[in-house]
Amino acid sequence: MPDSGGSRAQREHIPTSGTGPGPDSAPLTPHGDAGALSVDPGAPQVTAPAGLPAATEADGRTAPAVKAARRTGFLVTMVLGGLTALPPLSMDMYLPALPAVTDSLAAPAATIQLTLTACLAGMALGQLVVGPMSDRWGRRRPLLLGMVVYVIATAICALAPSAELLIGFRLLQGLAGAAGIVIARAVVRDLYDGVEMARFFSTLMLISGVAPIIAPLIGGQVMRFTDWRGIFVVLTGVGIVLTLVVWKWLHETLPPGSRHTGGVGEALRTMRGLLADRVFTGYMVTGGLAFAVLFAYISASPFVVQEIYGASPQTFSLLFGLNSIGLIAVGQINGKLLVGRISLDKVLGFGLTVIVLAAVALLLMTTGVFGEVGLVPVAAGLFVLMSAMGVAMPNTNAQALMRTKHAAGSASALLGTSSFLIGAIASPLVGIAGEGTAVPMAVVQLVCAVAAVGCFLGLCRPWQRAGKEALQVQ
Repeated sequence: MPDSGGSRAQREHIPTSGTGPGPDSAPLTPHGDAGALSVDPGAPQVTAPAGLPAATEADGRTAPAVKAARRTGFLVTMVLGGLTALPPLSMDMYLPALPAVTDSLAAPAATIQLTLTACLAGMALGQLVVGPMSDRWGRRRPLLLGMVVYVIATAICALAPSAELLIGFRLLQGLAGAAGIVIARAVVRDLYDGVEMARFFSTLMLISGVAPIIAPLIGGQVMRFTDWRGIFVVLTGVGIVLTLVVWKWLHETLPPGSRHTGGVGEALRTMRGLLADRVFTGYMVTGGLAFAVLFAYISASPFVVQEIYGASPQTFSLLFGLNSIGLIAVGQINGKLLVGRISLDKVLGFGLTVIVLAAVALLLMTTGVFGEVGLVPVAAGLFVLMSAMGVAMPNTNAQALMRTKHAAGSASALLGTSSFLIGAIASPLVGIAGEGTAVPMAVVQLVCAVAAVGCFLGLCRPWQRAGKEALQVQ
């Protein structure tokens, strides 16, 4: 039985360096059989020295096998990208239909808003359940179970005769959809290590980042031809397709020898051991606080841009899309150009610094320090802030998961749940002073950004691990 305690995990599985392999290291490639995207349990395993990242089985493979494994990269990227894009689609495709749902079910708007809250809560809590399940039974079975439940819950949402039933099955939809989020991250941890994992997270951001942009547009187009129930029919179809794709092409990535065999108590001990790791917790909270900055932007920007600065809905949609493109573009720069050349901690520190500076500029503009400012300077500040997320979010995930090879599912669950919960706490605060001022948005963003920097420096302490790495090189 794998030991889930923090001490043994730290001795045997957790690297002392968060910067990934050095320039002299062998290139890292996806693990597993080339044709099935799976790990061969019978393949010889190489045990790394204590305190260093585990070596991959790619070290002993022939050149044709490595090339074949690389050819599967596009396929696994598409599958995992679809899984991470499904929850944003489930949330945002539904947004244009909210007024229609209110009229159709004869329910107050506040009650229908609970359908969004229920789905979001389900996504947060579901990760805590599915993550440990995937560490015990492997990635494939919990993922397929979650996808099947998602399809059933979504189909029932399309038939819901009352608001109460819709709220209940939106909760179930979120709980099941969480399987895609948490297991996708765990599969990435199974297949990749070091800088390759950071690059892959940046690529996933390209796919999943497009979903919030196009989802409301798709929902609006669906509403042109049918009512709000048609949106859930479309989501049901998407869920069926993804389930079939996972069943056929995404094979198991966690070998039996690496699975936990305990029950709930074992899962809780594993999570306690993860949280006892100061550096993992530092990256987790840093990422959650950065995500809260993003949530504050999403919650407040419709009112700030349209109500305060008088922009039209079309202008707001354009600015929202540009900001998302900035985030995606910087994420690709991070994955293609920065990762592997500059340490992840340095890139992450730079990204957090830019976020803080952008939040300071927004606060100064919204409080009138620079006098009356128009939409363009504020939009520019938001663009810089959002673009810097492209290096903050993938690198916090990569650095945290690099320390948790022994419990990638549970670690992924903690990362996802903490981000959702911290973001959910921060987002209502942006409207605390009403819709007539943008100051609360800027304050929340600045406080969360500064707190993220504090956690990064106080808990992760990247200079200490950089010093240890330098000593090891000498």
